[in-house]
Amino acid sequence: MLSASSGLRLRNTLSSHSAQDLLFTKQRGAHRIGEPLFVAVQHLLGDGLLIVNTGNGKGKTTAALGLLLRATGRGMRVGMFQFIKSAATRYGEHIAAERLGVEIIPLGDGFTWLTDNIVEDQALAEQGWMRVKETLAAGTYDVLILDELTYCLTYRWLDEHEVITALQARPIGTHVVVTGRDASPALIEAADLVTEMRVIKHPYREQGIAAQPGIEL
Repeated sequence: MLSASSGLRLRNTLSSHSAQDLLFTKQRGAHRIGEPLFVAVQHLLGDGLLIVNTGNGKGKTTAALGLLLRATGRGMRVGMFQFIKSAATRYGEHIAAERLGVEIIPLGDGFTWLTDNIVEDQALAEQGWMRVKETLAAGTYDVLILDELTYCLTYRWLDEHEVITALQARPIGTHVVVTGRDASPALIEAADLVTEMRVIKHPYREQGIAAQPGIEL
């Protein structure tokens, strides 16, 4: 697997090449030029997507974590900001990310939509969003996951227009994944890929089975 630092050096080298040269290189295919070069060229050609995982069913964050694993395997720089989860609680993804050398940063204070302290909730969301904007502007990651960001928009802790504008202005080639229920029509319109998770059966609803390590935790 290509390390993040090696991948960055490769992208810096390729950035001096013309778009036509890069396109020719990409068209040769990963099997001929090697995965690291293929990924770096694809990044520079600007194939970055805005992806939204929404809906009332399970699997929104889980799907994003699967993408995190896949992109890490390609030597891409991957990061995740969690707008609701608290740094005081360690989930399975935090332990796995540490082993992979991937950064997952909890920004929230637990399930904050259940609290009455709206001022504190909004302040946490705003502080987290400032970190995200700085990270986007710096081009720190090839793939950036914004877990449960939709709640901050639904409860108007963040200005939706500002958020969408910043996501659309992300560096060329950067993929951004947004998860959470109730994605707004504006966010859906701005996205390149939208998936809605729908509940058909749920172990807690039908059987009273609580969240379990390795499944939800």
